Amino acid sequence: MKLAIELPRAEPDKLQLMTDWVQHAEKLGVDIAFSAEAWWSDAATPLAYLADKTQTIKLATGIMQVTARTPAMTAMTALTLHDLTGGRFILGLGASGPQVVEGLHGVKYNPALTRLRETVEICRMIFRGEKVNYQGKQFQLPLPDSEGKSLKIAHEPTDVPIYVATLGPNSLRYTGEAANGWLGTSFSPDHPEAHLDYLAEGAKKAGRPVSDLNRCVSVRVEIGEDVQSMIDARKPAVAFNMGGMGSADTNFYNDAFKRAGYEEDARAIQALWLDGKREEAAARVPDAMVTEFQALGTPDMVRERLATYRKAGVDTLKLGLDGAGPLGPARFELLENIVDLIKDIE
Repeated sequence: MKLAIELPRAEPDKLQLMTDWVQHAEKLGVDIAFSAEAWWSDAATPLAYLADKTQTIKLATGIMQVTARTPAMTAMTALTLHDLTGGRFILGLGASGPQVVEGLHGVKYNPALTRLRETVEICRMIFRGEKVNYQGKQFQLPLPDSEGKSLKIAHEPTDVPIYVATLGPNSLRYTGEAANGWLGTSFSPDHPEAHLDYLAEGAKKAGRPVSDLNRCVSVRVEIGEDVQSMIDARKPAVAFNMGGMGSADTNFYNDAFKRAGYEEDARAIQALWLDGKREEAAARVPDAMVTEFQALGTPDMVRERLATYRKAGVDTLKLGLDGAGPLGPARFELLENIVDLIKDIE
C-alpha cells in the first residue's frame, strides 16, 4: 500500500519548511504529494514551485475545481506541470460544492457531474494532441454561431493521469468507468460498500478491472496512548463535515456517512449544526463516527487499522497528520512512524 501526503499552505516565510516536508516524504518513499485548492491558494502554483526541488515523488492537485477554469486552461496547466515535473504530475479534479461554486466563482453548481465528465473528456482530447472540437451539454468548442475555430494546443501527445474526487453514487460510478484514480473522503474500511461498490459498477460498465483505478483515500492518523482524548478532539471536525460542508439540501459528506449506516446520527448532527448549536453538534457525534473513519491510537492499533484499509481495497492512503500539530518536527516524526508501520502490510 502506497502513501501520499498533503501540502501545507504556501506561506512566504514557510516555503523552505514546505520544501523540507516534501523532500523528507520523498526520501521515505512516499508516492504522491497533494496540493489543495482551499481558501488561500490555487492548487497548481505550489507544485510548480516544488517541481525542481524534487526528483521522484509525484506532484498532484487535490483538487483543481472544474468551475474555476475552462477545460482548455485546465489541460494547459496540466501540460505545463507535466513538463516542469518531468512527467510526475497527476491532475486531480473535482466539482466542489454549491456554496463554493456559486458563492465564490459565480457559476451554477449543477449539472456538476456533466461538467466534470466533459472537462475530463476535453482534457484528454487535448492531451492526445487533437484539435479541440467538442459538442457537449455544458461546453461547445468552438462556440456555435461565433468566430471561434477548432484549435490544437502546441504540445506533443502526452499521457497525464486524471484522478477525480467524488462522493455520490452516480459520480462514483463515473469514476470507476473513466478515471485513472479516485480521491476518496468520508470513507470507512468497515463500510467500504458505501463507496467501492459504485466504483466497481462503473469499472464493470467500462469493461475494465477496478484494479485499474488507484483508489486513493484520505485518512486522519494520530498515534498516542490517550485514545479517548484523540477521539474527542476529532468530533468538532466531524460535526463540521456533517453540518457545515454543504447546505441543508446538498452535503455529500453527510450523505456518505448515511450510506455507511449513520443516517440517524448524520441527520441529528446536521440539524444541530444548522441551528447554530455547534458544541451540541460535536457532542452528538458518537465515537464510532470518528474511529471507523480514521486511524487513531497506539502504534499497534494504528497498524491494525491501516491494514483494514488495504483489506478493504484501498491502494493509496492520503495521510492527514494535523493531529501532530502545525508542520514541524512532530509531523515529520509521525510520517516516519507511519512508514515503518505499513512495511508489513500487504
